[in-house]
Amino acid sequence: QVQLVESGGGLVQPGGSLRLSCAASGFTFSSALMNWYRQAPGKEREFVAYITNDGGVTNYASSVKGRFTISRDNAKNTMYLQMNSLKPEDTAVYYCNKLPRASWGQGTQVTVSS
Repeated sequence: QVQLVESGGGLVQPGGSLRLSCAASGFTFSSALMNWYRQAPGKEREFVAYITNDGGVTNYASSVKGRFTISRDNAKNTMYLQMNSLKPEDTAVYYCNKLPRASWGQGTQVTVSS
């Protein structure tokens, strides 16, 4: 079955960087459109970034544009989210998923705090 495993989160100071990974299995990753989402405490899950199957097209939420970069390695069935210039408001659990969506993974916690 489809499995999505997020990793790479942690505690970082404002202005710092993190790189998240999403390891995918159970489907043809190289054919899948992929997204990153996040859910902050007390808020709805929200879209963060999108990448087409070949990595040729990406899109970002306005709140992260210019700071985050989505990428993928189809040979490794893995997607990434490079997060730079992190802000406290980026604190959330980050999730990856394909389109159409599968069951959610456990997510990875990102905390931006001094």
